[in-house]
Amino acid sequence: MAIVKPFKAIRPTKDKAFFVASRSYEEYSKEELKAVLQYNPFSFLHIINPGFKFEKNIKGKERFGLVHNRYLEFLEENIFQKDDEPSFYLYQIEKDDFKSLGFFCACSVDDYRNNVIKKHEDTIQDREELFADYLHTVGFNAEPVLMTYEDNELVDEIFQRKIERKSEYDFTTTDRVNHKLWKISYPEGIEKLEQAFGNLNALYIADGHHRSASSSLLADLKKSENDNHTGEEAYNYFMAYLIPESQMRVFEFNRMVKDLNGFSKKEFLIQLDAHFRIEKREDGLSKPSKKHEFSMYLEGEFYTLHFRKTNHEFTDALSKLDTQILYKTILEPILGITDLRNDKRICYGYGKNNLIQMKDSVDSGDYAVGFSMVPTTIEEIKAIADAGLVMPPKSTYIEPKLRSGLAIYEL
Repeated sequence: MAIVKPFKAIRPTKDKAFFVASRSYEEYSKEELKAVLQYNPFSFLHIINPGFKFEKNIKGKERFGLVHNRYLEFLEENIFQKDDEPSFYLYQIEKDDFKSLGFFCACSVDDYRNNVIKKHEDTIQDREELFADYLHTVGFNAEPVLMTYEDNELVDEIFQRKIERKSEYDFTTTDRVNHKLWKISYPEGIEKLEQAFGNLNALYIADGHHRSASSSLLADLKKSENDNHTGEEAYNYFMAYLIPESQMRVFEFNRMVKDLNGFSKKEFLIQLDAHFRIEKREDGLSKPSKKHEFSMYLEGEFYTLHFRKTNHEFTDALSKLDTQILYKTILEPILGITDLRNDKRICYGYGKNNLIQMKDSVDSGDYAVGFSMVPTTIEEIKAIADAGLVMPPKSTYIEPKLRSGLAIYEL
């Protein structure tokens, strides 16, 4: 059974929600970040970029303490408010033809440790420890772990009744995404949601493996500091955003490699022939159309690589994954890339226009070859998580992408 708990969120006041909400820090260019910090005093970016106040780039533990201070200032200046009652927070994101409706809640660290919350990616210990230290110092969690669950009629019914009522927030950001948030604080609704998720065997992490791992480390640290540990303290849980499988979109990550590892073009194609039927394309930009089919851009030309399945034995869910096939047949044995996380010769790209960007990067000489594949499916993600296996890095790019600062979990 999966545990979900309501919590008393720290949230921006209604009149400032639009100004507070920010995209992920990594999505801003330097120029855009500077403009937001200079002209929007309410942006959540001021909290996570506390050095701007002092016109200084501050890093490490010194930054963590200043993040905590900026957070306190947002509370003291009534930009943030704390809810009086524990609630679930229903959050809808809508843009063009895509709409997602999920909810913020607190999930159990024990569920994460006991594999009720299932993982499909490896984490790096240094990053886990760094973020655990960050959480311990700042005292709050503003970046939820994105998780998914099987569509559930009872949950859908509760949500649909709620969204017929006026929302707490309703604003559209400059990227033309509409954001709405509702509180579910009435006892009957809370109880029904807790029961519905109590009947689920598993939740699946879609994005946020390091955040969940760090929360587990934090719980151990806090427990060692607390002689009266009961298991119900806030640090035994972490903030998550749960969304049904049907409302999650998964995109592919393309791969680009800087060189051919000493091979000429002809030699490289001969190496590929052992695992693929190679078809040169004459129709411009070429995207793969099905699993086990890859698009390759090399020296101004697109190729389709059809995987020779007769020469390969699938032993488990991971071995069937296209990103794993690409790694095991091309990237590692031919191009000599063994460390997909840290090798500087490989780069990853995502998004609907990334095929064009991949082509441009190869044409410019920055990279020698690019590979594209169809997106990983939610069924593949679940099969790998259920088997306790781990995907190669950058196997999935998942939407929705949440705005920061709309709901904060105090530790």
